Amino acid sequence: MTEARLYSFSPDTTAQLRKFRLSTSRASKPQARIYTIDKKTLEIKWDDEETYTSLEDLAEALPENSPRFVLLSNPVTLKSGRMATPYVLLYYMPENANGELRMVYAGAKELMRNTAEVGKVMDISDEEELLEVAEKLREG
Repeated sequence: MTEARLYSFSPDTTAQLRKFRLSTSRASKPQARIYTIDKKTLEIKWDDEETYTSLEDLAEALPENSPRFVLLSNPVTLKSGRMATPYVLLYYMPENANGELRMVYAGAKELMRNTAEVGKVMDISDEEELLEVAEKLREG
């Protein structure tokens, strides 16, 4: 079975993903949304229907022992001095996440990347790595 048949997005979630990507391209501050996978239906959906505007608030919202997908649009000034707003998928996988959930999220990673149309995927495992994302994006 392919990932596209195993995991699903509701039409509403697909529309939200597109709208979020288009609306954040000119944002002046970070914009992030957390997505989760329903273990029973394997549907990928917007977790708490909140858009986070700081990496600190986002870090507080992520669970300590459960994986998540985070879509992040983060304006940065590149080393060249040029402004950019990279659109990335943060693949959040805490070290103590349960094995079954690790497999579920790993299987959906590429589908989430393709459906959300992100430019880059970054793997993170804790709050510290999340708070370093802006610096890593600045470096290119």
